[in-house]
Amino acid sequence: MVVEINEEILEAVDHETQVEDIEIAGSVVYEKKIDNLGRAYATGKRKNAVARVWIKPGNGQVSINGKKFEVFFARPVLRMIVQQPLNATDNKDKFDITCTVSGGGLSGQAGAIRHGISKALLNYDPQNRTVLKSGGFLTRDSRVVERKKYGRAKARKSFQFSKR
Repeated sequence: MVVEINEEILEAVDHETQVEDIEIAGSVVYEKKIDNLGRAYATGKRKNAVARVWIKPGNGQVSINGKKFEVFFARPVLRMIVQQPLNATDNKDKFDITCTVSGGGLSGQAGAIRHGISKALLNYDPQNRTVLKSGGFLTRDSRVVERKKYGRAKARKSFQFSKR
């Protein structure tokens, strides 16, 4: 959440509030967003996949759609993609992660979970922003499948041309 801040607001803030929850960078404030159960929530998207991610302090267990992480993603490349934001912020074994993901294929789902974990880490601790932003984890990858056009075999492929 981005909030404009000025001198009057700073003077009006009660000094008993937790200042550690707020990071002041120029005139922008990023807040810590945690629910009553101590979890941070975020939604990640990639292609047609949408992932809902909850993180809470724990010992590094990852659950995706009720299955273990290693069972859901059998390919090591997809597991690496999901763990990238955790490795970048040195939080690999510090959070328990619960995800529900739908739509798309396994590759899109892995990218959606990575995006969701990155945003959830930002909501849990705004100081992670510089590391996640420089790694490109907070940017939604907007590339999607191009639509098929009429008069063509696929999006760009033409039908076979015959001169005679």
